[in-house]
Amino acid sequence: MNESQQAKLPPFDNEIDLREFFRTLWAGKWLIGGITSAAAMIAIAIALTLPNIYRAEALLAPNDQQGTGGLSALAAQYGGLASLAGINLGGGSADKTALGLEVLRSRKFVSEFVARHDILVPLMAAEDWDTVSGELTIDPRVYDSAADKWVRDVRPPRKANPSAQEAHRVFMEILSVSQDKTSGFVTIAVEHYSPTVAKQWVDWLVEDINSSIMQQDVAEAEQAIAYLNEQIASTSLADMQNVFFKLIEEQTKTVMLAKVSPEYMLRTLDPAVIPEMKTKPKRSILVLMAMFVGGLMGTVIQLFRSHDVLLERGSPE
Repeated sequence: MNESQQAKLPPFDNEIDLREFFRTLWAGKWLIGGITSAAAMIAIAIALTLPNIYRAEALLAPNDQQGTGGLSALAAQYGGLASLAGINLGGGSADKTALGLEVLRSRKFVSEFVARHDILVPLMAAEDWDTVSGELTIDPRVYDSAADKWVRDVRPPRKANPSAQEAHRVFMEILSVSQDKTSGFVTIAVEHYSPTVAKQWVDWLVEDINSSIMQQDVAEAEQAIAYLNEQIASTSLADMQNVFFKLIEEQTKTVMLAKVSPEYMLRTLDPAVIPEMKTKPKRSILVLMAMFVGGLMGTVIQLFRSHDVLLERGSPE
């Protein structure tokens, strides 16, 4: 087909007339408005049934009094000599705070935390909080408070009594741990139905992670001291004995600092408080989103009903 033949063909209009478009929408205003109102009413009903969630958080700073400075100096001075005896002094380059935060997120720590403070029921079975009595509302389909028994219906291999893995997964959903890369400050936060519970759990987390890292470092230091004493007794080299004595001194400082300071790894700058305002749900945002979706659905339905009016096409004679 040449250009002259193409020019004789009638135009094929794919454009939508905007006036006709808005006229069509106006004609379906009751349909669009009805769907939007229905979506808003459903969203309001759902939003009113959602329980409030409260967030408690604490701001912490890494405690730099962990006894690594002396070891770093010894590593620079006696590292080569100590390596002859099979001892790795290290350089203190490991980020103790980052290690502690990973421990805080670990399954082992969370499992021990839940068992130590006996919080499995408020973690796995709570469904709301009574603002008048201050008591948690326990879901009777999950836990029978009168019989002190788990009654939830789950599929194997899960059991009625929640496992440590389940508790860890749920706990990680309400726990937030972050560290500012610039300042190094650490924020530990917990979200829960009860503001009192949220605050209490944050306090326990700070205490327990400090205690856990302290006990770990003390155990390692005491083990190192015992080993170094054995090395002193087995060597007659004065230089090596000098290195061992200095190492014992540094490890002893580690034990002393750990046992003196309760905030061994993280020092509290701003402790957690009982939150007065809920964090979520954002009920107004939920309703607005539902209205937007409802209005969009109503518009699409109206356009499909009137597509033959909006998309008029010319046909060749």
